[in-house]
Amino acid sequence: MDWELKSDRPIYTQLLEELKRRIVSGYYRPGEKLLPVRELAQEAKVNPNTMQKALSELERQGLVFAVRTTGRYITEDATLIEDTKTGFAAFHVKTYYNEMKALGYQREEMVQFISDYKEEGR
Repeated sequence: MDWELKSDRPIYTQLLEELKRRIVSGYYRPGEKLLPVRELAQEAKVNPNTMQKALSELERQGLVFAVRTTGRYITEDATLIEDTKTGFAAFHVKTYYNEMKALGYQREEMVQFISDYKEEGR
């Protein structure tokens, strides 16, 4: 999975979101050991201090935990992971809703757009 960082928002915020996305999507499995900070930073092509800041925030949120001398691991708390996933979904629904509302669409039309949507290549 590539790190697609853009210049429109702070790198730290994007790293935090991408790491969370990888956790809730199952890319990183519960209990899995993460790469060391420097390797993750190199993979994402960012400063290790910026990656460290994002990982520290994930620790604060409980999605990652550190074991002294062995590294960082993904939480095994399935409820926390699911709640985080639900939060992501709610954020994206709200963003979609607000953007479509600004364009003048009604709720029913928004739902229809989603129903009619076909993934690329299908």
